[in-house]
Amino acid sequence: MNPRSIRQACAAAGAASLVGLVLVAPGAAAAPSPDPAEVKAAAAAQRAQAGLYTGHVEVVRGDAADPEVLTGTVFHDKDEDSTQDKGEKGVAGVQVSNGRDVVTTDGQGRYRLPAFDDMTVFVTQPAGYQVPVDENAIAQFSYNHLPEGSPDLRYGGLEPTGPLPKAVNFPLGKSKATGRAKQSCPIAADTQTYDLTQVGYARDGAVADLMARDDYASCGVLLLGDNVGDDLSLYPELKDIYAAANGPVRMAPGNHDMDYDAADDSRALDTFRQEVGPGYFSYDVGQAHVVVLDSIVYKGAKPDGKNGGYWEQIDDQQLAWLEADLAEVPKNKLVVVATHAPIVDHRQVIVDNAPELYDVLRGRNAVTVGGHTHMLENLLPGDTRAEWQAGGVEELEHTQLVAGAVSGDWYSGGLDEQGLPYAYMADGARPGVLTLDLDGNAFAERYTIRGEQDDLQLALGVNTPHWRDWAGEALAWRDGGKEGDAPALGDERLVSAADLAGDSWLTANFYAGSSAASVEVSIDGGAAVEAEHTQPMTGESLRTGWEYSDPTAATRNLLTSGNATRSNAHLWRLPLPEDLGAGTHAATVTAVDNHGREFTDTLRFTVADDRPAATATVLRGDVPSDDAPVQPAPQGPADPAELTAR
Repeated sequence: MNPRSIRQACAAAGAASLVGLVLVAPGAAAAPSPDPAEVKAAAAAQRAQAGLYTGHVEVVRGDAADPEVLTGTVFHDKDEDSTQDKGEKGVAGVQVSNGRDVVTTDGQGRYRLPAFDDMTVFVTQPAGYQVPVDENAIAQFSYNHLPEGSPDLRYGGLEPTGPLPKAVNFPLGKSKATGRAKQSCPIAADTQTYDLTQVGYARDGAVADLMARDDYASCGVLLLGDNVGDDLSLYPELKDIYAAANGPVRMAPGNHDMDYDAADDSRALDTFRQEVGPGYFSYDVGQAHVVVLDSIVYKGAKPDGKNGGYWEQIDDQQLAWLEADLAEVPKNKLVVVATHAPIVDHRQVIVDNAPELYDVLRGRNAVTVGGHTHMLENLLPGDTRAEWQAGGVEELEHTQLVAGAVSGDWYSGGLDEQGLPYAYMADGARPGVLTLDLDGNAFAERYTIRGEQDDLQLALGVNTPHWRDWAGEALAWRDGGKEGDAPALGDERLVSAADLAGDSWLTANFYAGSSAASVEVSIDGGAAVEAEHTQPMTGESLRTGWEYSDPTAATRNLLTSGNATRSNAHLWRLPLPEDLGAGTHAATVTAVDNHGREFTDTLRFTVADDRPAATATVLRGDVPSDDAPVQPAPQGPADPAELTAR
């Protein structure tokens, strides 16, 4: 039985009465892991069909004709040897940049760029072509120039490049696949591995799901920052677990991808640039122009060489580059702006200079995508919050997606039957990967939960006065060191008459939900009633507290580890009728997202005249067993809001 079937079977089960703290885990045996060699071979075949090949940027050694000008050619690499041979023509009209200036290749594919000692030069892949990849499927489209190399950095930084070379040529392979209007583009945020154990969790979890897919060979995978967790020596292991991707892998940098011993922001990404590529760049696929920006500005190392903190900003150099980059992009083309820190989330403006970025994007058909907060959000044009207005953003002009996390809530919680941390995030969502499905200059987003199908988009629960009192006690118990027995909750789906006399709600955590979504509930086959969106995005201030929580996820985290949600961009609730009779009831929830996709699930709960003495905590479905190791998350903040603390 698959995990979803187990969960549905458990949800349909009657109330249980157990003694002591009980966490019921699914009993399905783990599916056999595919052979890694077979997976990589299949991925290589898929990449070849998409016009992708293993290669590198061609650096022609020798003295540059002018030490202040870099020259080269963007060319069609017919024989896929990464060298511009006789008869291999240049590709005209392609953008090349040094991170400040943007130029376009001439009729022979040639370019000329101002040169300076610390620059990363990169090509913007045009639709209809693919840049090559290395042996780990990492896209190869850039050249670092730093003659003397980095200062002494713990993780190495940039190797010395010597004088400006005679030329830097960028090979491209022709690809009908990248020119197609329809594309699937996975975005994997916050893999954030702090050690080899967590590398294994990522490999066998959401990354394994992604490696098994075959729908993104042309667009490739974008890792949205915090790819590792402070230890940059883990980059080879990180690249290895994504090496079976069936398309090119590109990466944005995050605040945990920096050289913390760097003196300032100018050197903070030296190791990232050596291992991966530029901190910001662009590429075309289908009818979309994808821009990756670095939204983290490092404050510089403390006197002891440790992390000195950061601001969430997009610096002036990038904003100027972005204007130059977009100058060559037609106004009707879809622009996808991907940054580690989202520009906003449902709680606040995150990027300090968000208004300046929005000025650059004004009038564009654009969507912004971020990670960083380990939450899942779909914020739409026209949405507005009091906190945004205080931060200089009156209302959204573009969709803002927050992409969830491969690591979930920093690999916290007990382990499931697959040996992976449950890692429920602060908004109740679970580890997974966001995908942008492009169709011309339109897009639709979808979030795939680890180990599940795309149609799993609902988590249902009941929020009662009894549960809220318990949640406060459980949080104090957990954060106080878990001394003694956990506070007893009893059956989490039992509602007493006293509960009905207070404020009790059926809750629907609709992962795909937005201000344009709808959620309706039918109890015991009665007429469907519209549920309330707890964060409607109409200019209100943040609604927070246990009454705005997803009790299903919060209960599990309160009994193990991880954040317990008290605000959520995609939670709906419906007051339970006070006249519900004693017995078991079925609530059928139908949710429709902003793209018209419909999702349905049913929750069974029991009403009793009196609540029996709470001598047990009974959790049904995907929850850890009481002997499963609890995985602490010392690297993640106690509250995701701390991510944006100054």
